[in-house]
Amino acid sequence: MSPSRTTKPRSAPKGARRPTSRKAALRKASAKRPARTTSSRNPARAAPARKPARAPAPSAAPRRPASRADFGAHIDGFFARQPPGHRAILEALRALVDEAAPDAASSLKWGMPVYTLGGKMFCALGSHKAHVNLVMAGPPSAFADPDGRLAGQGDGRHLRLTALEELPRDQVRGWLRVAVEAARAKLG
Repeated sequence: MSPSRTTKPRSAPKGARRPTSRKAALRKASAKRPARTTSSRNPARAAPARKPARAPAPSAAPRRPASRADFGAHIDGFFARQPPGHRAILEALRALVDEAAPDAASSLKWGMPVYTLGGKMFCALGSHKAHVNLVMAGPPSAFADPDGRLAGQGDGRHLRLTALEELPRDQVRGWLRVAVEAARAKLG
């Protein structure tokens, strides 16, 4: 055996404190104190009551996004905010829409002017950074487009314009008539 194992551990000199672990010190301190009861507890120092658990949000009804501030507003403000190049195209398209459906209602939806007949949308005008769109609702096959100027295959077609000189007025009149007829057909 090695000499370190056979020798006795050194004892501390009389009156000196031995280092103790934190756990041992806590155990010793708690043994000296009397146990606390709820009746001796100071209510002013009591811990705050726990809040009740929040009920989870019902998952059956999905949250709807907040509506736009301009939803349903008059369309004149939209035209006034446009840059001059876009405004000229938009005003020309507005005149063609008014000619095709003088009884149409117009308001802002999705941040752009939307034209409806009896609550059914037939066209919308959109202004983007580099171009203007004329969006026409109706079956895509109903819009005759021999020059291939219309885009979109969904629930309608759209015409993309970057300059007033690009506007095919006669074709737009025909496409708007088709969109108006499709909207009126939906009314029944």
